[in-house]
This record gives sequence, structure tokens and C-alpha cells, in this order.
Amino acid sequence: MRRLLMALAFGGAYTAGAQTIAITGGTVYPVSGPKIEHGTVIIRDGKIVAVGANVSVPAGAQTVDATGKWVTPGLINAATQLGVEEVQAVSSTSDERSTGTDGVAASFRVVDGFNPHSVMIQPARNDGVTSIVDIPQSGGVIFGQAGFVDLAPSNMIVRSSAAMVGQFGNTSGGGFGRRATPDGYTRGEMAARLRELFDDVKTYAGNKAAYDRAQSRPLSASHADLEALIPVVEGRLPLVLNVDRASDIQEAISITKAYGIKLVVAGGAEAWEVAAELAAAKVPVLTGTLDNIPQTFEQLGHRQDNIVLLRKAGVTVALIGNSGEEDTSPFNVRNIRQDAGTAVAYGLSWDEALRAITLAPAEIFGVAEHVGTLQAGRDANVVVWSGDPFEFSTRPVAVLVHGVAVLAPDRQDMLMQRYKTLPQPSYRGP
Repeated sequence: MRRLLMALAFGGAYTAGAQTIAITGGTVYPVSGPKIEHGTVIIRDGKIVAVGANVSVPAGAQTVDATGKWVTPGLINAATQLGVEEVQAVSSTSDERSTGTDGVAASFRVVDGFNPHSVMIQPARNDGVTSIVDIPQSGGVIFGQAGFVDLAPSNMIVRSSAAMVGQFGNTSGGGFGRRATPDGYTRGEMAARLRELFDDVKTYAGNKAAYDRAQSRPLSASHADLEALIPVVEGRLPLVLNVDRASDIQEAISITKAYGIKLVVAGGAEAWEVAAELAAAKVPVLTGTLDNIPQTFEQLGHRQDNIVLLRKAGVTVALIGNSGEEDTSPFNVRNIRQDAGTAVAYGLSWDEALRAITLAPAEIFGVAEHVGTLQAGRDANVVVWSGDPFEFSTRPVAVLVHGVAVLAPDRQDMLMQRYKTLPQPSYRGP
């Protein structure tokens, strides 16, 4: 059945070993430039080699007829636990969390527990999601390192460490997903802990020899955690802080600016209130649009046009899920295009919405040279849609990751087929 779907996607001419693919006749949305009517995308050996309206199709190329269809880069969900959590209610299937020490788990890399055979991956691919950012969970201060993953048949881990993740505010409500923790920090404790930690990292980085000889002052984190935080305090690795309240966002900006840290705000329910400050500090925001009901006291100013107001102020924004406990659930990875459609309904331009789930997250996590746009030299993560991808009834008709067709029946499809025709009960009489 999988090969049949591939054949349908490739006009009945799919060959497993094909190296050159031409997607022809569609309306192409490169994101890096204006849309191209009746455009062509040429892919060779997993890379895009040409995009345009007057591109010649190489001899022998496998073709995808996209006439009347829309062609975009593969979508990126920038905050999920796909592949590191299978069943939320079964702890043995969850590898997204580290207990850490004194609220710090900086050396924890969540993708070290990534399961490439998760049954949740195929539904995400089948809805046009070709890349994700797997984020760690914790109730502490620093959760660990997020990883950037392509949902490819192989070589899935693009970056094991794409960002450091933590939170700021009153942490009794947890972080992404808002899971409560009994040992939460107050705001004052959180601010003091972050400053102490960053000071210790700088001390450690400048005196490693003394540390190894046990001749340095006591430091507040382990050797592994201090080492992992060096790229953060040196400004080479972004720090994603889950923070919602406007005053907490201001404090997070102040603390990270003092140490030269590249801050990314996640959640940002009240970010619109401090949009000018975020823009001035060049701090990107990861936020969603599907929910505007406050889940905590930190979100009282939550509103669905948050992203619209942020973009008007010049803030770089990527869309993530924001629907309570299901924020990062592997079941809801594909909902990211509904977030984009809702953003358009609340005033964001269509082009900006597409950028918010393609190029924007790629830029924020440092992989824009690989994914997020349709242009020569980028990885061939491409989706051909039956229509506007932000319309609920639209479906992908071809999905390529690294130039490989990945549309295939998922578990849900198989269950639907299994029970589509139920056996008729035999009559046994009175």
C-alpha cells in the first residue's frame, strides 16, 4: 500500500531508486521569495537544485504533476515531544524529562532518547510536517537541550543541540505543558538561581584547569551541566525560556542581556504587552493561536491575535501549539497548520503565517541553510497540497523529506480500513 501511495503521488511513475525529481505546474511558495505560478522544483540526490517558472525538466527525471496544486516547504513544528513520548499516561514510554540537580539538567539531550520508529511520526508526515524541534520537559530551571529533527526515513537528527531550554516565572505550574512540580521556584528564587548559574558557568569556562585541580570556588552545577551551558553564555546557542507574564518576559530579557545570552521566549501569552521591548532586544517568540483561555495566573492577558501584534512590532515569531496539556503532545504535531490558519483569521498575512511554520523556526534554531525555504541548495523537504494548506479540508498529495517520498498509511489509516466494513452478525434465532 505504501508503494501504491508513492506511485499515485508520482503520477504512477514512482521508482524507488529515482535520484532526480521534478515537481511541475504548481503554484510554488518558496517563502524566500514571491510565489511562482506554474512553477517547477527540481530535486537531485535529496537537494533542491532549481526553482522557477522557466526551469527545464532534466531527462529521465521522475515527475510530480502539481497542476492546480500548491507547493510549499515542509512544515516545521518547533515545540513537540514527538519520538520521545509515545503514551503520555505511561511513564515508561516517555524520555523527554530529566530530574537534573538543583533545578538544572543542562547536559540532558532529549534526542538521545529519540525513537525513529514511533507510530506518531507517520501521521505528522502525512499532514505535511517534515521537521520538528524536540524539547525537554522539567519542573526546574534549565530543562536540557532541544534537538532539531527531520522526519526522514534515515539520518533524522539534524542537530542534537539546537537550543537550551528552561523557564522563568513561578515554576509551581511546570514548563511546556504546565505540569506542576512540588519543588517549584518563586520568581525571586528563579532570578537568583539563573544569575548564580550563569556566573558559575563564566567562572568555570575561564578556569577549567583550576576546576580540574579542585582549586576553584564551589560551583552550583555539575561539570557536565556547566560544560553544556558554555555555548549559551558565549551567545552561540539560544536559550529558550518558557515564560508568559509580561513582567516575567521583561525580567528574562534583563537577565539574559546582562550575560550576552541569545534569548528566545516560548509561550509568551502576554508577549504582545511588551512587543516593543522584544523587538528592540531582537528576541524571537514561539507562540500559538488555538487557545486564548488562561491556564495559569501568568496568562491572564492571553489573546489569540498575540502573534499579529508581535509581528506588527517587528518581532520574529514562530508558531507552536498552545492548547493546554496538548501543547507538545505527539498526537498534535500536525495541528501546526491549524495554528497558522487561525493566525490568518486573526489578521496575520498568509505569507507571514507560512513563514511562521517554515523559515522562522529554521532561522531561530540555526538550520535555515538546510530547511524552511524552497531554493537551490536546501534539503528537499517539500509538500504538494491539494489546495491552501491552511484550509481544514486540504490534504498533501506528495510529501518529500530529503527528496524521498514519505506519504504512507499510518496506524490510524490501518485501523480505519480494518473496521470500515464490519462483519455481519449471524442470526442465531430466538
